Amino acid sequence: MAFHQISLKGRALRLLSGREHSRAELERKLRAHETEPGELARALDELEAKGFINEQRVLESVVHRRAAKMGAARVRQELQAKGLSPDAMAQAVADLQGSEVERAREVWRKKFGEPPADATERGKQMRFLASRGFGGDTIRRVVSGSDDDL
Repeated sequence: MAFHQISLKGRALRLLSGREHSRAELERKLRAHETEPGELARALDELEAKGFINEQRVLESVVHRRAAKMGAARVRQELQAKGLSPDAMAQAVADLQGSEVERAREVWRKKFGEPPADATERGKQMRFLASRGFGGDTIRRVVSGSDDDL
């Protein structure tokens, strides 16, 4: 191996130094750099055995980074894209749904701060919250200013 080539393990560690990655993400990103069959799987197995790749840390990282700004549906979508286990995703999303209205209200307050003046403004605010992954009931509660959830 020449000195200018970085090993698969080195590439994986470089990616992991920036943020947590799931095994599926690393496989997708590093597949093009595999020179012999099975080399990538061996490198990832070794990193996983040493604790560098950890599904629970990836899950916690995504939830921590996204929960304050995104709804449960958007967080679920990101977790699915990372190839995490369905059981772990379901638990994390269920935990997020308990605070969905409060989080949506905070996102709405930062962006708009006041109730919509007309139907056009109401639609704009609702679309904004929907694009962030908040559910329909939550959006209606927040935009209408309903406090029946307290």
